[in-house]
Amino acid sequence: MTNQIELQRPRKAIKLDDRAPSVYVGTYAKYNSGSINGAWVRLDQFDNADEFEAYCLELHKDEADPEFMYQDFENFPKDYYSESGIDAELWEFLALDDDDRAMFEAYKEAGLSGSIDDAREAYSGQFNNDIDFTAELLEGCGDMPKDLPHYIHIDWERTARDIMMDYSEDNGYYFRNC
Repeated sequence: MTNQIELQRPRKAIKLDDRAPSVYVGTYAKYNSGSINGAWVRLDQFDNADEFEAYCLELHKDEADPEFMYQDFENFPKDYYSESGIDAELWEFLALDDDDRAMFEAYKEAGLSGSIDDAREAYSGQFNNDIDFTAELLEGCGDMPKDLPHYIHIDWERTARDIMMDYSEDNGYYFRNC
């Protein structure tokens, strides 16, 4: 019995209504010959990049040494995609639960760069707006006295604007700029 990968059978149970992360895998040789022959491949079928590559080799076994061309992608961050390769860290991203995945996507959208661990370290919580974030931050740090006299007023807009120089936000997710 050979150790070949079956092309039709998913490796994991997948809900039909999921928007699965996928890439269209062709080869440069086929493309240069005028063909875009390839297939959409669901990445959530594989536990790591090595399994994915083995599948792609089987998919394009009609070529002696296929050079894969990833012609399109969907349902995962562009940071992991290029025409000539899929970043192996994508499988770490796919293994995240929905909350961590949303947090990490917000981290990237906020213009910050780094790993998932960097995002977790910089994550400061979810808030409705900069003022709510700033008030919670200052109270949590102990920088806000609990019983301010009624005659002291804080310009929260200005305070939030100043604090936000050191933080980034996307879609209600707040991160410390590292």
